[in-house]
Amino acid sequence: MSIGIQTPGIHHVVLRSTDLARSRQFYTETLGFAIALDAANMFIFLAGGTAVAVRGPENGSPAGDRFDPFRVGLDHLALACTDRTELDRVAAALAAAGIESTGVKIDPTLGKPYVAFKDPDRIAWELYLA
Repeated sequence: MSIGIQTPGIHHVVLRSTDLARSRQFYTETLGFAIALDAANMFIFLAGGTAVAVRGPENGSPAGDRFDPFRVGLDHLALACTDRTELDRVAAALAAAGIESTGVKIDPTLGKPYVAFKDPDRIAWELYLA
């Protein structure tokens, strides 16, 4: 029998970083998200209505570890975008900031435009035209 969970969507996502200061700079200064909460070894920003927490490394974090979308677990995170002009603006701004991205591409499955990029720990993000 199905559990049938009733939910309005994702409440929060937590990412692990190898360098919290570098991640804070990327998400706040480069991408422009405001910090909603600053705590010991963690900060939280809001991406629309979703809280995204970024935690620093812990004792069990392997040295030199990097995100790998091919391992079991998280593949990527996608932020919704409702305006093609905004999608194009962000793609250009990523390029101007020297952040590796795909530029605007078309998703072959859904036929929608998106731009994919990675944070300093190589965690994969997309801005996706919803």
